[in-house]
Amino acid sequence: MAARSDAVVADSPERVLIIERIFDAPRELVFKCWTEPEHLARWIGPVKGFSSTILACELREGGSYRMRMRGFDGQDHWQQGVFREIVPPERIVRTFCWTDAQGTPTLPETLLTVTFDDLGSRTKLTLHQAVFESVTAGDLHHEGWSSALDNLADYMATM
Repeated sequence: MAARSDAVVADSPERVLIIERIFDAPRELVFKCWTEPEHLARWIGPVKGFSSTILACELREGGSYRMRMRGFDGQDHWQQGVFREIVPPERIVRTFCWTDAQGTPTLPETLLTVTFDDLGSRTKLTLHQAVFESVTAGDLHHEGWSSALDNLADYMATM
């Protein structure tokens, strides 16, 4: 189970998202679930039950990633970006962009930073995403990431 502390804060308070969670799992496992496609596909998605396919995951600075998340209604949601920084098992920095099926951006790109703090057998994850084009976009990502992190906690409990 993960302890929750969600807040939209910082530079332009309404347009920056910070979520902190404590997971009952070691840092190496949490990092692995974020970086290995076979694990990432099992939990990533804004709602429990979305199916996800990781189409590319070049885990290196300058490497790209691309994924498709399919909703209950069969609608596909495409996401892609570029890894800017990877410090195993401490930090991932990558761009985040919603696209269409051909990879053309449909919304402005944001920067996603995820840090993993070692708490022994537990991990503090901090997710920072900025800068959103609107308050509504930040709110929607808050909902989506909160649900996805719940999925991650549930998935790691089965490992």
